[in-house]
Amino acid sequence: MTAKALITLLAALCCAQAVFSVRVISRAEWGGRQPTNRVWLNNYLSYAVIHHTAGAYCSTQASCAQQMRNIQSYHMDSLGWPDIGYNFLIGGDGQVYEGRGWNSMGAHASNWNGISIGISFMGNYNNDRPTAAQIAAAKGILADAVARGQISSGYILYGHRQVGATECPGNNLFAEIRSWPHFRG
Repeated sequence: MTAKALITLLAALCCAQAVFSVRVISRAEWGGRQPTNRVWLNNYLSYAVIHHTAGAYCSTQASCAQQMRNIQSYHMDSLGWPDIGYNFLIGGDGQVYEGRGWNSMGAHASNWNGISIGISFMGNYNNDRPTAAQIAAAKGILADAVARGQISSGYILYGHRQVGATECPGNNLFAEIRSWPHFRG
């Protein structure tokens, strides 16, 4: 086996599901449907956009899995999208849930989908406050995105309200992310 073939094989094995610092609850684990279409996203993107779902908060893997199915059904069945809109979602249980996942263009921020990954916290963060576990999970998936080359090491972090006319990601979450590295005001 050539060195190039070995590197390709190792990249496929390591990056298919496992992540470097956080465990991602896969689409199969939360009971998600397959997308009807997928647009591939380039590597070394310059932006990450933080959202909230503005829906129900969940605090257990079972309730977060149900929320994921609810969000996916809304996005696919009501909005007509090919999949759930976000790349990853963070549950109140402090776990990361696979949305569109790595290398897939999301439907989370008009005019920004092709140049960013979208990470959403499940709940309404005008009312809810992000927990330490959620914050650690979000920072972990961002670190993984850099380690994988999905976003560049000098990426810029925005709250959805900075790139669209919305309250998203909610006042409490927006106040939190303003202190994170890479946040740009």
